[in-house]
Amino acid sequence: MVSLGLVVARFNASVTEQMEESARRAADAAGADVVETLRVPGAYDTPLAADRLARRDDVDAVAVLGAIVTGDTDHDQVIAQTAADKLSEVSLERDTPVALGVIGPGMSGAEARERTDKGAEAVESALDLYQELEQ
Repeated sequence: MVSLGLVVARFNASVTEQMEESARRAADAAGADVVETLRVPGAYDTPLAADRLARRDDVDAVAVLGAIVTGDTDHDQVIAQTAADKLSEVSLERDTPVALGVIGPGMSGAEARERTDKGAEAVESALDLYQELEQ
C-alpha cells in the first residue's frame, strides 16, 4: 500500500476543504493510505510542510492542495510561482513525488470552487509517479 502525505492550505478554506475531500476519496479508491495531513496558512507555506512529509520514511508521496484567487495586485502570481518552484525543489531534493494540486492563479473564487476535483487529480498524479518510479 502506498503511503501519502497531504498538505492542505487553510486560506480559501471553502475551496481547499472540498479539495481535501476529493483527495481523500481518490486515495481510498486507489487503496492508498493517508498517513499524515499538515494544514498550513496558505499556498505560499506549502513547500516547508511538503518537505517535512517527504523526509519521513513512512511517506511515499505527497500531494499539496491550495487555492490562489486573483486579487487587486499581482500577488497571486508571485505566490503561485514561488510555491510551484519550491515544491519542485522539494521533490527533486528528497527524491519523493510531490504533486502540485494548487489551483490558480488568475481565477475568481467561483472559478476555484468549480475546480475542487483538482484535489483528486493531485493524489492520482502523486500515486502514478510513485508507481512509475518504483518499477
